[in-house]
Amino acid sequence: MSAPRLSLVILDDLYAVCRLRADESIPSWALSSSFCSLTRTPDELSIVCRQELVPQAVEAVRGWKSLKVEGRLDFAAVGILSSLTSSLAQVGISIFAISTYDTDYLFVKKDNLDRAVAALRKAGHHIR
Repeated sequence: MSAPRLSLVILDDLYAVCRLRADESIPSWALSSSFCSLTRTPDELSIVCRQELVPQAVEAVRGWKSLKVEGRLDFAAVGILSSLTSSLAQVGISIFAISTYDTDYLFVKKDNLDRAVAALRKAGHHIR
């Protein structure tokens, strides 16, 4: 079985991955972002949003670029993230991934974007 070949688009913004206390309310700055992912666990509240909205005092890793898998993915599809992450792991690029109902997003540090795009293209994926 061959790995799926995917089309991805590079989103324009820079993103931050933030960590807040598990009991904190969702801040308004996060909800004002055109892209916002919230995950609450018993241990933390994680927020991914546009970097410029995150106050400096917030614990965050900044400087992420996002590659969005184009189109709506079928829940029965197998190997989507693996086909992307294995190509990046082979060249030593760390990622942060988010899956939504419709699709997947890969976040790579801005300094690694060109290498990530080259590795994904070499693996047969289309990037625009």
